[in-house]
Amino acid sequence: METIALFGGSFDPPHIGHEAVVHALLQLGFIDKVVIMPTYLNPFKSKSHADATQRLKWLRKIFASNKRVIVESYEVDLGKKVPTIESVKHLLNQYKKIYLVIGADNLASLEQWNHYEDLKELVTFIVASRDDIMIPDDFIRLDVKEKVSSSSLRENIDVEKLPKECAVEILQFYKEKNGK
Repeated sequence: METIALFGGSFDPPHIGHEAVVHALLQLGFIDKVVIMPTYLNPFKSKSHADATQRLKWLRKIFASNKRVIVESYEVDLGKKVPTIESVKHLLNQYKKIYLVIGADNLASLEQWNHYEDLKELVTFIVASRDDIMIPDDFIRLDVKEKVSSSSLRENIDVEKLPKECAVEILQFYKEKNGK
């Protein structure tokens, strides 16, 4: 059984910052594979901009050529908001150890996550740097240089910040969605 880094999120849209996180994770000697798991709907949000199947399709296209990256449809297939602990328990049937990847911007709300105390017993957290947010020493720090967020991209879509495998498709989608 392998050791994985679970990288979940809305990926609405997926961008080069997400690619940078995956690339940095693959450089860590203790990670066998990266499992990317898009949410059906983020438990802290009421809607997404691109539907779950569209985001899943983009991610599969972006990471298709990397055999150490698995784009997992578990949460999308359930068709509902799924707490991270549920996805972790699902993956523990297949993998021996899970590192859970979060962005530093999630640190402030981490203790509000569903069954956080149980979750932290099941995983080791890897925190991707973001802006100048301080990452406590009890987390593994993952330095990521790309400064981009999905929310800012939705507001001002920039093809240079999108993965080349489907940049034009993503650009078109959000331009139409924004009526531009």
